Amino acid sequence: MNIVKEINYEYAIPKIIQEVKTAINLQLREFQYLDENGVFKIISEYPEFAWFEGIVNSLTHRNYSIIGDHIRVSLYDDRLEIFSPGHLPNIVTLDNMLNTRYSRNPRIARVLSEFGWVKELNEGVKRIYDEMQMFFLKEPTYTEPNGNSVLLVLENSITSRQLRTNDKLSSIFRQEILESLNEFETTIIQYLANNKSITIKKVKEMFGKGDTFSRKQLKHLQELSLIEWHGSNKSDPTQYYSLRKDV
Repeated sequence: MNIVKEINYEYAIPKIIQEVKTAINLQLREFQYLDENGVFKIISEYPEFAWFEGIVNSLTHRNYSIIGDHIRVSLYDDRLEIFSPGHLPNIVTLDNMLNTRYSRNPRIARVLSEFGWVKELNEGVKRIYDEMQMFFLKEPTYTEPNGNSVLLVLENSITSRQLRTNDKLSSIFRQEILESLNEFETTIIQYLANNKSITIKKVKEMFGKGDTFSRKQLKHLQELSLIEWHGSNKSDPTQYYSLRKDV
């Protein structure tokens, strides 16, 4: 994992909620668009209610008897993940969670309800789905990794994903170098901005081109010192390319 920033919060739950909300809002991108009335408006990368409700739910319903693990909110180029230790409580399942309510920690739920953060009638999870749909984003996904945790994944749009990738590349390489690349080389660099490595086979699949063409694109990027080759020899079946670490 190439972690850019890691922040730990170890306070009372209400303080954690407030500080995490502020921190995430500072990290998320905002996009300007022209509405049907010709007025410019601002829209966030994700609907605030969706990720905020997900965080509140994780703090409310996590299994606090599990020691050595913790709630994790991870922000990637293409998605936001909220991981909570402990499987879904009691009668709640992945199939009925939209319509079934059960609190593993009723005292925490009651206190956070007084703050106005916990929804008593389970409308919170339903609204996460509604908010994502209103933002024209993919439906949120809930899973239970290893059968002993709950993971909520919110995906952003292709547009915001592309902007994040471009920002990342601009922070690594000079703009004039990026602008000098052809469309194939640009696509390879963008792929490597979101993936650790790329192989000749992958390049061939991406462009539907042959071995010679694919090697030529990679060789030019290597000559520009944008990528580096890894392998024991040119016939090494495990050889691959990655972005240079020293640029």
